[in-house]
Parts: sequence; structure tokens; C-alpha cells
Amino acid sequence: MSGNFLPPNPFAETLGRCVLKLMGWRVEGQLPALDKFVMIGAHHTSNWDFVVFIAAKFVLRVNARWFGKHSIFRWPFRGILRRWGGIPIRRDQAANVVEQAVQSFREHAQFILILSPEGTRKRVERWKTGFYHIARGAGVPVVPGALDYVNKRIVIGAPFWPTGDEKADLRSLLAFFKPYVPKKPEYAFHGD
Repeated sequence: MSGNFLPPNPFAETLGRCVLKLMGWRVEGQLPALDKFVMIGAHHTSNWDFVVFIAAKFVLRVNARWFGKHSIFRWPFRGILRRWGGIPIRRDQAANVVEQAVQSFREHAQFILILSPEGTRKRVERWKTGFYHIARGAGVPVVPGALDYVNKRIVIGAPFWPTGDEKADLRSLLAFFKPYVPKKPEYAFHGD
């Protein structure tokens, strides 16, 4: 899986370690030894979630891409967010993002895409299922990554291979996240 790891960057790794240490966070579990997968990070309830995930990305030296609302990719942050793997998405335009992501998996020997199934920091009534359709279309697993604010840890779960039974698969993935408390628990979607 060497293609999914960035070359050593002492500055980025040190920055990531310092951020996690100052915030009291740690990473539990490890990324799978796979060339391609979709990773979902949940529960996304605060801007701090992004800070924690980016710090972990630096520490793990993972070469992953992620989607972000186009409005955060403005000057002065546009260049750095793109270097960190960001891909701007306009939610107000139908751009067939799922098919574009599936095509990216086809075109690259190694590719990791990190997404938030909530798609926002606010309370939602359901997860957006784009991550699921991307994984199915690309024939790759979904790797869950939970934010546990109570114990200040990012928990990386085992790869989950979608079966095609979307409702059952989403229930299984939601069950992974249920024990972990986000920054704003009232915003978390548990499928209840």
C-alpha cells in the first residue's frame, strides 16, 4: 500500500502530532493494507472534526482525497486545502459526483476517498448515501472512522464490503458509530 502513503514530511507529521497531542487525541486501529477504499468519518457535528481528521491524516501520512463544500476553497485557503487532498463540491449543481469518484477509483492504482456521510455539521434525518454508491460502483470496501470526543480518540474500524442490501449495510455501519460520542451529540444521526 505504499502508494497510499505520502513520502515523509517531517513538518506535516510534526504538525499533526502536535495538534493531536495539544488537543489530547490519539488514533486507535490502523488503516487496512488495501490499495483502494472509501473511508467514512462520523459523526460530523463540529468544525473541530476537520481539524482532528486532518491532523490524523498527517500523522498517518495517508494520501487520501476528500470532498468539501466549494465555499471553503476560497482564498487564502484554496491552495492548502487542495494540497491536503481536498476536492471542492458544489451541492447546488447536479454534477454526478458519484460517477466521477468511481471513475477516479478506476483510473488510479491506489486511491482513498474520505467522506462524511452526514454531509454537513448540522443535524440530519438520514445519511447521504453517495459514499455507499461510490464503494459499490468502484468495488471497494468502506472503512469507518469514528470520532469519540469523550475519550478523545479516532477509532478506525475494519473494512466493510457492501453487499448490495443498502438498508442492512447502512444499519451495520451505523452500529459501528453508535458507541462513539461526537462533539455535539444532539446533531448525531444514529438511524433511530
